[in-house]
Amino acid sequence: MAKQELALIVGSGPGLSASLARLFTKEGMQVALAARDTKKLQSLVKEIDGRAYPCDASIPKDVERLFDSVTNDTGEPDVVVYNASGRVRGPLTELDVDAVRNTILVTCYGGFLVGQAAAKRMIKAGHGTILFTGASASIKGFANSAAFAMGKMGLSGLVQSMARELHPQGIHVAHVVVDGGIKSARRAEPADRPDSMLDPDAIAASYLNVLQQPRSAWSHEVELRPWVEKF
Repeated sequence: MAKQELALIVGSGPGLSASLARLFTKEGMQVALAARDTKKLQSLVKEIDGRAYPCDASIPKDVERLFDSVTNDTGEPDVVVYNASGRVRGPLTELDVDAVRNTILVTCYGGFLVGQAAAKRMIKAGHGTILFTGASASIKGFANSAAFAMGKMGLSGLVQSMARELHPQGIHVAHVVVDGGIKSARRAEPADRPDSMLDPDAIAASYLNVLQQPRSAWSHEVELRPWVEKF
């Protein structure tokens, strides 16, 4: 009997991560969720019959502890999704330097730590998929958003490097650039502009598509945006 695939989603919350968790579960996968605050994940964990783990992805020991715990509880992850990011906005001359540092640590350095931990295990297994969530800032540096642009563009460079290194070793690495606003209960789209914001379930479907790609035609980057979004 084939082993049930295990997906680990780092930086989990009620939006895209929840859509990914539900879809992966529907596809027959086991799902583990990681976040700094696991209390917000309790209802989702119950819904998908999964597990939640506390983790600050910018702290190396936290990341190693996360992967060790998931492995001990369930097994080695076949799929790892990095969905964590930090953000601080404001004029360049007024940005708090510690807040900028924390934004870059979570958005980019945390991606490196999680990607490295996943790669070490997947190389031994000879297979696996590592997916990273990008944003408009991955390709465009907006005014008053220097820290987020640095973090997301750094993450984009990390994914390119990882893909070139790991694809020949059987590890699929891809970057999903979510270029636009994601609708949610707190951020509804205008009634007169249907489908003008990204639906998290639709985004999740694209992640699944990348995950299921045959290795003769792997993507390393996919951009998603609503049909009305300018780019």
